[in-house]
Amino acid sequence: MTGARPERFRRVGLAGLRICAVGALYYGSAKLGLIQQLVGGQVTPLWPPTGIALASLLLCGLRVWPGIALGAFLVNVPLGPSIPAVLAIVAGNTLAPVCSYVLLRRTGFRTELDRLRDAMGLIFLGALTGMLISATVGSGTLALAGALSAEDFWPTWSVWWTGDAMGVLVVTPVLLVLRFARWPKSARPARWAEGLLLVAATVCVGFLETSSTPLIFLGFPLLIWAAFRFQLAGAALCALSVSTFAIVAAARGSGPFAGHDLLTNMITLQAFNGSSSLTALLVAATVSQRNQTQEEIARACGLLAEMVAKATAGGGHHPRLPDGGNGTETDGGRTGRPT
Repeated sequence: MTGARPERFRRVGLAGLRICAVGALYYGSAKLGLIQQLVGGQVTPLWPPTGIALASLLLCGLRVWPGIALGAFLVNVPLGPSIPAVLAIVAGNTLAPVCSYVLLRRTGFRTELDRLRDAMGLIFLGALTGMLISATVGSGTLALAGALSAEDFWPTWSVWWTGDAMGVLVVTPVLLVLRFARWPKSARPARWAEGLLLVAATVCVGFLETSSTPLIFLGFPLLIWAAFRFQLAGAALCALSVSTFAIVAAARGSGPFAGHDLLTNMITLQAFNGSSSLTALLVAATVSQRNQTQEEIARACGLLAEMVAKATAGGGHHPRLPDGGNGTETDGGRTGRPT
């Protein structure tokens, strides 16, 4: 009993530390997301805290949900019209990633994202479905509190949903990849050169995306390149970069986002970021699944070759026994045991 109490205190302290860490990451990423706010000083086209919240739940479990609520409360207190409205928004922001987590776990989601079903689940269940809760609760709360007019409800809702969904699509895969990331010590110089070339090309395309020229589609070849050559690690980081540049262009109203209203820009941005994330995750998952299949086939062939080699080597040492090798001798049809 004496040793159990310190162990219990250690577990409680570790759980509290994780909750505080999640809250701090939520708050810090929210401050970054608010830089590109478009509606009411608090609605942005990319909300990184949702990606952090879902990744924290997938990696640590439901016990870290108070950290999500704490971070959401600290962010929305100076922004909300009233304390009841803030509490309602916090409830929506907390419930959305929790529901996404439950939906993903019920479908057998794996954090390695090495299967097509995992990528599809993250896109359609984790991002597009789960984030309907936060967008609806948040926009409805602002409308009921009088901080949002009736004609601004749907544009605000679209931006809210876009921001939360994009946070899951572009931030969660990166955080899941970082958990399994290892420094490639055995990588050849050509591999490093290819990676640096991909980074340089992504930056150049990003500047073209934010310019007045509508060349936003140039990000797709980079996504396919990253997914084929660097699997999920490259695809997730490239999708994050391409989506960030597209969001900057939408906030500035440049490129394909010039001359349109807010709702049209959000639909365009959601379609582009959803398509880019879908392309990156699905191609990366397909390549990873193909590599796993090839490794399994190679391993099975190796085991089969080893078994054949052992059987061949063992067959050469068996003595040949007379009369079918049954260890008996026959004498005029009479069978007897050897003496």
